[in-house]
Amino acid sequence: MTPVPSSTTVSTHVVDTSEYTKPLTATKVSTKVVKPFAHPLDPLTSDEIYAISLVVRKHVAEHTDVKAVKFITCATANPPKRDVLAYLGIPIVTGEKPEVLDKDLIRKAELDFIDLVTGDAYDVILAFKGEDWIVETITKLPEGTQPQISVQELAGAELAVRNDPQIQKLAAEIGLKPEQIYADGWSIGWDARFPKHVRLQQAIMFARFSEHGNLYAHPLDFMPVLDSNSLQVIHIDFPPHRVGCTDGEETESASEAALSVATTAVPSLTEDALLASGRARLRYPEVAHEYLPDLRANQPGVKASTREPLKPLHVLQPEGVTFEMNGNELTWQKWKMHIAFNHREGIAISTVTYDDDGVLRPLLYRMSLVEMVVPYGAPEHPHPRKFAFDVGEYGIGTQANDLTLGCDCLGRIHYLPGVYIGQDGHPTQIKRAICIHEEDAGILWKHTDYREGGRAHTVRSRRLVVSMICTVANYEYCFYYYFYQDGGIELETKLTGILNVYMLAPGEPSGPFATQVAPRIGAQYHQHLFSVRIDPMIDGLLNSVVESDVVALANAPTGSKENWAGNAFTVEERTLLSAKEGGRDYDFEKDRRWTIVNTGAGKHYASGKAPGYVLGYRGFAGTLLAAPGSWVVRRAGFATKSLWVVKDVEDGLGGRMWPAGRYVPQTTDAPEDSVEGWTQTEESIENEDIVLFLTLGVNHIPRPEDWPVMPVEQVRLTLKPVHFFDANPSLDVPGLKDSVSAMAFENGTSKSSSNGISNDPANGTPNPSTNGTLNHSTNGTSNPTSNGASEHSSDGTSDHLSNGTPGHSNNETLNHASNGTLCCA
Repeated sequence: MTPVPSSTTVSTHVVDTSEYTKPLTATKVSTKVVKPFAHPLDPLTSDEIYAISLVVRKHVAEHTDVKAVKFITCATANPPKRDVLAYLGIPIVTGEKPEVLDKDLIRKAELDFIDLVTGDAYDVILAFKGEDWIVETITKLPEGTQPQISVQELAGAELAVRNDPQIQKLAAEIGLKPEQIYADGWSIGWDARFPKHVRLQQAIMFARFSEHGNLYAHPLDFMPVLDSNSLQVIHIDFPPHRVGCTDGEETESASEAALSVATTAVPSLTEDALLASGRARLRYPEVAHEYLPDLRANQPGVKASTREPLKPLHVLQPEGVTFEMNGNELTWQKWKMHIAFNHREGIAISTVTYDDDGVLRPLLYRMSLVEMVVPYGAPEHPHPRKFAFDVGEYGIGTQANDLTLGCDCLGRIHYLPGVYIGQDGHPTQIKRAICIHEEDAGILWKHTDYREGGRAHTVRSRRLVVSMICTVANYEYCFYYYFYQDGGIELETKLTGILNVYMLAPGEPSGPFATQVAPRIGAQYHQHLFSVRIDPMIDGLLNSVVESDVVALANAPTGSKENWAGNAFTVEERTLLSAKEGGRDYDFEKDRRWTIVNTGAGKHYASGKAPGYVLGYRGFAGTLLAAPGSWVVRRAGFATKSLWVVKDVEDGLGGRMWPAGRYVPQTTDAPEDSVEGWTQTEESIENEDIVLFLTLGVNHIPRPEDWPVMPVEQVRLTLKPVHFFDANPSLDVPGLKDSVSAMAFENGTSKSSSNGISNDPANGTPNPSTNGTLNHSTNGTSNPTSNGASEHSSDGTSDHLSNGTPGHSNNETLNHASNGTLCCA
């Protein structure tokens, strides 16, 4: 076939602007807001987004030549740190009085929109003054600068390709009807063949044969490129294939099979794309690979499960929860923090403090996921374009699930909503975006005095969980922030969902860059690399980072006077001094670790060390595997180091926030305003207001066991106090015995029938409680509302669709939680 000519990428497309030129229809909403916020870091409400979009549309109509506005993002522009801390009464140095705020805090917002006629992008800063939002500045962004890709654009890509005559013709050639054409919209990654002012997406193509069938089991053999503003297909690529073997077996020679083309270079737009791929059209794989239980039960060749059913295991808190909520502010077990939804970061946790027996100790000003990149390892075009920045290009918050009680979150749950702006200026609401609950976390501490007459004491750990689950096309990312009673913090990320796959020809090997997870279905090797931003205030705003290596004693061999037995090892420490040395590599061999310390807050009474929190990687402290100068390294330089430490510079929009830059889609290099640029100076990072960016993630080499849906892969980041508390801060956690726990079997053994099969509990095994296992909350509590969610007015607000989260049966496995067990010997 003949590719779509490149001339169609210019703005000759007719763009339907009717949706973006008409006034908002919300007659109940004005530009006035009576009470803008309860907390200076509160996210924008639905009413505020309404008011802001009305003000911007009015300002644009009166003061600019813009005729059609497509809203992209809208969020708070947070006040300076010192002002927020003064407002909240948090000291900037532990033990000192908080600063006095001698001015009003001005609530501000930042909004991005696109002129649909010209394709130009604009940034708007607004301030709330009196009872109205006022436009302070409106800035036209440089040509080619693209704001975040909207949810509507991603969803619109599927409809656009389905309705495109050329796509329909290609589908018909392999036996597909238009209604069977499906696509995942993706960022373009990198493709220099197109003018930089065109807002681009690529589409990963699939076929679907039933309403809920697994479309990823039927990948198609072409990848369209779209103009996201006109939603028209402007080019179609055909990936090459590898020369196959007749039996399709993965032999060593098959894994090294040559491509159907002589080079992995990008073909020009003037070439026939199919001829350039060096192969013929391919029919999609036809075998279904279902994961939904009801569909799988009807799938030919699937055997009935022999797994025995699970008995109920419930999480109950008859006295309610231990945490308290005041709007978005939470207190629990000496912790206090602010929890907010953000369209880009998802969860943003701020102003974290700890009550150390009456002394308020600041710990973190803000912690959140600020970027991630998912580069794929297949070098043949167009697969190298697949390296999405799921935070900077899509926004993790806008991809959040509307969570399901009893499935995604177990026990007594409190939810926080999420709201983001739609392309038409209307707010979109996710009613249950953030889940907050408590859960048992195993043993907190224990010791048994083994001597005669000695005592044993066990204290169980209760942890607070703040979580969100996001669906980014085929993948799910589950984010869990844990807060512990011993002063520890953990961010656990669980990866699940469905592999991104591409079709193989009959007999074609997967090659050296992929795994054939099912016949004719290849899953390419890839990485998931996360950038977590930590804005610390360990005992105050001025902090440093100490790098520590655990090493054998240098220059002291076995038999020497310093190390006669040869067993000596020690810790070598160095303080990072300037931004130029702020980019650090992890060293597994030396068990390298980094500690955030406050050298101006005194020293520990026994160790003599400065108070701090040490960072720990549980999983993979990974960095990019792509070659220097590669497309992904040029754009995602933040992922080339395990840690970056920079001095924070507040610019009125939240400081140094985005490691790959403020605007990520279609960049060709990381901008100066990125973590690489920030580390090119001699700025001091010792005893300064610093910010850390940590890179962690996984190298995903797919397994057949990851198909058709992937069991969770886990990555963990921990922050633990070191020289911060006088001793174990959880000594005061009560070690209480859970009175509802009971023996599983009568007389401590399973009762067997004559055929050797254990009897049902109804036949003699004691049942501890008709309600299942209880989770006691001994400290009394504030109860959330019966439905656990704060509901916004639905007037004019479109609900964010959940991503098909299924309900669970009565046999769902739930977590047991208790508040500790007292054991005496």
